[in-house]
Amino acid sequence: MILPTQHNKRTRRASSLQTDVKPSSDSRGRHRRRMIVLFLSLAAALAIISGRLFSLQVHQYPKLVEAANRQYRRLVPLVSRRGTIYDRNGREFVGSLRVSSIFAQPPQVENRERAASDLAKALGLPAQKVLERLKSDKPFVWIKRRVSPEEATAVSQLDLRGIASIAESKRFYPKQELGAHLLGFVGMDDRGLEGLELQYDDCLAGKPKWVVREQDALGRPIFREEADEAQGCDLYLTIDEVIQYVTERELEAAVAKSQASSGTAIVMDPLTGEILALANYPTFNPNHYAEASSFARRNRAVADYYEPGSAFKIVVGAAALEERLVRPGDRLNGEDGAIEVGGIMIRDHERFGIITFSEVLTHSSNVGAIKVGMRLGKSLYYDYISGFGFGNRSGIDLPGETPGRIRRPKDWSALSLASLSIGQELSVTPLQMLVAVSAVANGGTLVRPYVAGSLKAADGRVVRRGSPVQLRRVIAEGTARTLTNILKGVVTDGTGKAAAVQGFEVAGKTGTSQKLERATGRYSRQKVMASFVGFVPAEQPRLAIIVVIDEPKILQWGGSIAAPTFREIARESLKYLRISPAAGGPFRLAEGMLGAASRLN
Repeated sequence: MILPTQHNKRTRRASSLQTDVKPSSDSRGRHRRRMIVLFLSLAAALAIISGRLFSLQVHQYPKLVEAANRQYRRLVPLVSRRGTIYDRNGREFVGSLRVSSIFAQPPQVENRERAASDLAKALGLPAQKVLERLKSDKPFVWIKRRVSPEEATAVSQLDLRGIASIAESKRFYPKQELGAHLLGFVGMDDRGLEGLELQYDDCLAGKPKWVVREQDALGRPIFREEADEAQGCDLYLTIDEVIQYVTERELEAAVAKSQASSGTAIVMDPLTGEILALANYPTFNPNHYAEASSFARRNRAVADYYEPGSAFKIVVGAAALEERLVRPGDRLNGEDGAIEVGGIMIRDHERFGIITFSEVLTHSSNVGAIKVGMRLGKSLYYDYISGFGFGNRSGIDLPGETPGRIRRPKDWSALSLASLSIGQELSVTPLQMLVAVSAVANGGTLVRPYVAGSLKAADGRVVRRGSPVQLRRVIAEGTARTLTNILKGVVTDGTGKAAAVQGFEVAGKTGTSQKLERATGRYSRQKVMASFVGFVPAEQPRLAIIVVIDEPKILQWGGSIAAPTFREIARESLKYLRISPAAGGPFRLAEGMLGAASRLN
């Protein structure tokens, strides 16, 4: 029997046990829920972080890298070292030096006004111009390129934040004026602007180059990574430095002696078309080309044309001999030195009676040349004029060549045939005249002149090679030989006696032509072009040379100023090339020139 009191105790104990069990179950539920919420929160946070990381590392990666590079990396554009230019014997004409260029990172520059003032003093620049560059919103600007060592040192000593220097290549012409019109020059960006520097710019310049410069947060350089340098090709010329020097020296002396306004001289191998020298005076220094006038920089040998005058009688003579309209001994009436054509009286420089065709060229008779031209007629004479290359570019590998001027026969007047027979009413360049006479020298073939012997890559591989090009035959070999004999008489007995070179036979022709006055359209009585063109040795030609003197005030005849200049250039060049008067056999290059040619190949 259980007592009521005991029963109540058990009931309370049981109730108490039930109450203890129920809170324990709820606690576990809440804990489970908390864990789920925490897990979901962490998962959500992880998802958000992963999404953000994905956005930063994938979607925004290029933009962020670019921004970082703008802050810490600087890409500095440069140019490759240009190839060296050599003469035919490997003597350096043009090279490149390593110099410093000053640049700025405008965002990094402090106190820009003061920095601009200091830089302006160190570099010799206007302070306002420097300040404008420092205020630029660009991350990189040039302050001054290719500075002198003294300027580079002065800038370095300033120790300006955001201002630095980098090494670049600068074109250098060690021979200064020598060969200036051939070589040309380059601009501040190292690109060719004139001459061979322009003609072969793609090969000489090489490929673009750059430098990557990294810096810390304060703009201090950490390291610099330089791209591989793609050096330009080296250029080997047909020009001979010694012959070029002789030609320039003698031309300058002739211009000074005759008080002329300018002059041109060219030396060429008449068989191959290789240009051995090309000179104009006045000239300029390519290292300081901006200081020279446009006239001084102009390559007048290929860009300017003139009326050749009596030198052109070579062409009318070649045409008449080739067509067998005249023979050397044929006699013509000199008409006592005057002939009327189209109502115009044309006179000789002296009175001639009966003279042979050879004497017409030897003594440069206008009357005789006009009578020979009349035998040819308009159409036939024009064919020979154009056949010898006049009215067309020669094809030389130099920029700026002009074709000269000649009208077609349908546009000729009643006076034109006579005028053309004595070298008037047409314009030619000195180079065209030399190429035409070289066709007589080499046996009747017109050749293309050229100045680039070869282009070589940095590894020595030949990229391009110049070679002789025969354009066409203009006269037979026999005609060329006959005309050569007549032209030898010009030097021994005629107007070109001053061109004679002791020990050698010289063939050539003088020319003295009046210049047209632009204002009046009439020929000037004072202004003339004096010239001589010829080749030596006459029977086995090694050199073809032309000398043209523009507006000499004294010694105005071709025979008195151009012929002796020809003589001095020829004499010194023959001596240098070791060509003896007794040299015989077929045409061949001198020993020194053969060696040079083999090295180029």
